[in-house]
Amino acid sequence: MTFLGSCLCGAVRYQADGEPFRIGICHCADCRKESGSSFTSFAHWRRDAFTYSGEISTFAGRSFCPRCGGRLFCLNDNDVEIRFGSLDNAPSGLIPEMEVWTKRRENWLPAIPGTERHEEDPPLKL
Repeated sequence: MTFLGSCLCGAVRYQADGEPFRIGICHCADCRKESGSSFTSFAHWRRDAFTYSGEISTFAGRSFCPRCGGRLFCLNDNDVEIRFGSLDNAPSGLIPEMEVWTKRRENWLPAIPGTERHEEDPPLKL
C-alpha cells in the first residue's frame, strides 16, 4: 500500500510505503497550537519507507511548506510522523489505535472507542 500527500499548494509532495506502525490522535498543547484545532491525527512510518520532494521548513521538529504553510510531517532519524490532513485521499482508511496527551483532551470530545489512552507520550516502539 502507498500513501501520497502534499501541502496545500502542492509544492511539497511525499510518499509513504506500506502500513504505518503507529496511528493515533494527540491532544498535547504543541499539536493543538500547530494545527489550530483541538487535536491532530497522525501515523508513523519507518524512515526508509518515506520520500519527499520540494523545499520544507522546520520548526521544533515539525516540517511544513514555506510557501503555503501547510503542516506535513515530523522527520526523525528512524521514523516519520505524517499528519492525516496532508494525505491526498480522505478517508485514508487509517484508524487511530491510541490517543496521547489525554489529560489535555477537551471535555466535550469523547474518547475514541477501542484506543489505548495515555495521559502523555508513551515510548516509541519501532
